[in-house]
Amino acid sequence: MPDVKRLVKRTGALLDRVVPPPSGITILIYHRVGGGSTSEVDLDAEMFDRQLAHLREHHRVLSLDEALAELTTSDGWATPSGSGDRPPAGADDRRGVVITFDDGTDDFTEVVVPALARHGLPATLYVATHSIDEQVEFPWGAPPATWAGLRDALASGVELTIGSHTHAHWLLDRLDAATLAADLDRSIELIGEQLGVEARHFAYPKAVPGSPAAEIAVRQRFTSASLAASRVNRPGQTDVHRLTRTPVQRSDGFDTFGLKADGGLRLEGELRSLTARVRYRGAER
Repeated sequence: MPDVKRLVKRTGALLDRVVPPPSGITILIYHRVGGGSTSEVDLDAEMFDRQLAHLREHHRVLSLDEALAELTTSDGWATPSGSGDRPPAGADDRRGVVITFDDGTDDFTEVVVPALARHGLPATLYVATHSIDEQVEFPWGAPPATWAGLRDALASGVELTIGSHTHAHWLLDRLDAATLAADLDRSIELIGEQLGVEARHFAYPKAVPGSPAAEIAVRQRFTSASLAASRVNRPGQTDVHRLTRTPVQRSDGFDTFGLKADGGLRLEGELRSLTARVRYRGAER
């Protein structure tokens, strides 16, 4: 890992000690597990399994809908799916974690779902439907899942929520209104036709906020929408169409993952969000 990334993580951890993260909901972003690449978003399967065990033991792991119920009521706590009647021993009743995945690569059905089943944990998958429907690799070379595989995952007994990640993985800060509407509607349509579920939740590609017109279109179609920024989502203080999420990376190390699950490493997330628009300047996806 480049020294600058290591420095940011260390500095962020120190800042968290000075100003601890507030209570609320931490939403983790994953992309791939066991894909065999060296990408920062492609985690080792054994490490992912260890992370799930940690979450199961030390956190209230909520479905996205459970988290949204807490965020919009501001009192009490939801019973975590598959986690018994009370939070794990020692857990803060006011804190919770949501597991989310972006894109829909083939390892989600082959590696992630079996791991979730072993630990009895819920998750949300935001699907970029074009790659799955046309069976073409994602732009970074990852094979897509299949509709049949996703249907099997939904029937596996794991509590899965399927949301939209657009159809063609366009960045929504640079599309005209007609293209934008057609893309979002096609994504919703395919998820309904192929999986028999309503796509009620949305994640912006690359976590880049949309244009004002795009944000309106997203709010009209979805119950919630997600970005990044690594902030804790606080009950009664969160715009559910601007949910913040925390990326999990292969270079994090287990201790760093623990800090992120607790709502920490906010500095890293803020810096990533500030540089995202520059990084993807000129890109369409």
